[in-house]
Amino acid sequence: MSDATLDPEDNKIIVLARSARARSGAAEGAAVRDETGRTYSSTNVALPSLTLSALQVAVAMAVSSGARSLEAAALVTAGDGPSEADVQAVRDLGGRTLLVADPDGSLRRG
Repeated sequence: MSDATLDPEDNKIIVLARSARARSGAAEGAAVRDETGRTYSSTNVALPSLTLSALQVAVAMAVSSGARSLEAAALVTAGDGPSEADVQAVRDLGGRTLLVADPDGSLRRG
């Protein structure tokens, strides 16, 4: 799937995830879109006492802001992709679309 065929709203969350990752120099960037169209972008957290993936942070941000469901999620990483915990966090809010992209924004085939 190229950017030309990607829904503009889905492309937007990939761009937000890429921007978050680049801005902080983090290993991962993520963004989610809730049922009202609001977006939340984040990076992974790697502290001695707390480790969260970028998707976990983005889902938590959405929930703490009152989101009841997710329309879509995006993960940008040079790593292997989403963990089962990441996938489950998105599914917990009914998310069916989970886009995974490389740091250059290229979508991975799933």
